[in-house]
Amino acid sequence: MELAAFTTVFRTHEGNKPSCNSQFYSNNRTLSHFACLAKVYKAWKFYRIQLVKEASQKGLPICRHLFLHYPEDEHVHSFTYEQFLVGTEILVVPVLDKGKGTVKAYFPRGESSSWKHIWTGKLYSIQGSEAWVEAPIGYPAIFVKEGSPVGETFLEKLGEYYVLCR
Repeated sequence: MELAAFTTVFRTHEGNKPSCNSQFYSNNRTLSHFACLAKVYKAWKFYRIQLVKEASQKGLPICRHLFLHYPEDEHVHSFTYEQFLVGTEILVVPVLDKGKGTVKAYFPRGESSSWKHIWTGKLYSIQGSEAWVEAPIGYPAIFVKEGSPVGETFLEKLGEYYVLCR
């Protein structure tokens, strides 16, 4: 669910073989987690609309490999699926391994803005650096560009929907 909250279609696959897959509504903890991430998905709706329009006009994907915007940074060329951009303003570093609670985020060279961790507000300002970031269930490692109107609006919406509380 955490990964799907940053794609254009927020859905689970519980309907595919329901007897074999956990249902998001099967217990209160999972249902609460789903509800929180639905609010996260709603919080960037304004940006998603903008990105879908851009995709139809320019052919750019909504979820993007970092090399599209940081082609001079050789390090991003080695990534396959470890992290991605939503447009140009949101950096997503998903937990992909069961039981893990931290991820290694890379902050690309060529970016003049710092990246702000949405849950803690911590700024990552050193271009071309890596950092281990806590990403417990319910709090995926998501960053927005510091000072970006998109990032600030996203954070405002998260606050309005009572998502920015730990």
